[in-house]
Amino acid sequence: MEYKAFEHLVRRLELDSNSSPEAFRRKVFAIGLGAYATLFGLLAGLLALFAMLVQWAIESHRAFAMIKAGLAGLFLLSLIFVILRVMLMRLDPPTGRELVRDEAPKLFDILEKLYGKLHGPRIQHVLITDEYNAAIVQHARFGIFGGYRNYLLVGLPFLLGSTPKEMLAVLAHEYGHLCGDHAKGSTTIYRQRRLFVAMYQHLESSADDNVVSAAIVRALQRFFPYYSAYTFVLSRQDEYEADQVAVDMAGHTATSQMLVRARLLGDWIAHDFWPSMYENADRLERPPFMPFSSMRLAIKANYDEWATKKALDTAWATRSDLDDTHPCLRERLDAIEMAPVLPPPVDTCAADVMLAAGVGKKLEAELDQDWWEVNSRGWVHRFRHVQNSRVRIGELSASPLAKLSVQDLLELASLKLDFEDTASAKPALVELMKRGGGPYPRASLMYGRVLVAEGDRRGVDHLREAALNEPRLLEEAAQRGYQFLLERDGEAVANRWWGSIVPQDEPA
Repeated sequence: MEYKAFEHLVRRLELDSNSSPEAFRRKVFAIGLGAYATLFGLLAGLLALFAMLVQWAIESHRAFAMIKAGLAGLFLLSLIFVILRVMLMRLDPPTGRELVRDEAPKLFDILEKLYGKLHGPRIQHVLITDEYNAAIVQHARFGIFGGYRNYLLVGLPFLLGSTPKEMLAVLAHEYGHLCGDHAKGSTTIYRQRRLFVAMYQHLESSADDNVVSAAIVRALQRFFPYYSAYTFVLSRQDEYEADQVAVDMAGHTATSQMLVRARLLGDWIAHDFWPSMYENADRLERPPFMPFSSMRLAIKANYDEWATKKALDTAWATRSDLDDTHPCLRERLDAIEMAPVLPPPVDTCAADVMLAAGVGKKLEAELDQDWWEVNSRGWVHRFRHVQNSRVRIGELSASPLAKLSVQDLLELASLKLDFEDTASAKPALVELMKRGGGPYPRASLMYGRVLVAEGDRRGVDHLREAALNEPRLLEEAAQRGYQFLLERDGEAVANRWWGSIVPQDEPA
């Protein structure tokens, strides 16, 4: 199914979901049961067919017939094994640092209130993670036969950046998924997706030679897009329902502030805090500060950087897409009838209220230690690489460009692009492009980058030259040229240019 057709199907199903949420949920549940019934029927049929082959081979008493039956039986066994393996697979349980009640009495008290108010299942494990996120996960210990254990995952950055009331809204939202069996449904959907994909990959290569494989592949090609669309819309419906649980437990104001803060602060942590943290490796062999111990202060100190009208306007203008089952901020706030307002600074964060005295600092230190164990080797390697590269830039820059070899000019331009800026790399590239003996695809790619950064339309010609002369550079050159033309001349021009250099059998 083409993307546009899939998008149209999703939009149509969203209308069905909005008009009758419970009926839509029952329909998706029936589709899931039907998929499992079909799979069990297929499995039973394959087993019966295998038994018939064995019986036929035994009764035929002919060597040729036994060989044919054996080959067919091996194929059937491999397919049966794939289906059984994926149906019975045990997904890994979520990971994190487990919290006990004594470490977070207020948080566990809130969970007890949620149990009593919403009459849902209990959470067996509360895990602290290093992400700016919170989630409910149901882990099935016995595959499709269940044995569910409920996990609440709470990111320490989320606790450090939220107010206690907003954290209540977060916990209510996540527990709302559990009360609605959303988490169990997500686990079932994930498992079914894995099964369909595994079957398709296993059978696609033999579809041209085997009638059974071809039939199953065609069925999956027709069924899977519809299954994906229905389950996607249901997952988005689940988010709206969980938001309403948050409103019922924490109120409209706290829920709306939580949604806005989560979007703005989450973007800042991902796109500013962590990149700035890793940029220190360019000049220091060890971090000047550890990330989680400094995050609380960083969030407060940079409030005016991430909580801005511009950031809110950008988030408000962003529409829902098909890459994320979470609705966009505008649709979530509209659903709870709240306007977008910048959240106030956090005076007392949720970590200080919900965790016992000293536990917050302890968790920060533990996550810092874990982070450094994972990143120390890469950090030191980056530091040394940058220092050596800057020394090399100095060595090459000490000679006139005209006296440098082609290889030295390529190296100098590449290093300047990596560690300085596009403008500083331009002289070396201009000198190189004058040299004979070309083409020089890497130089063309770099020069194209420099020119499009300056807004010069000639840059796409150099990108084209790089793509046509070196297939390994095709993807980067095509993407850079397409993005430049898309912003400058529009989608039609960008698409024509893409089609002129990307082979037709290449996916766009």
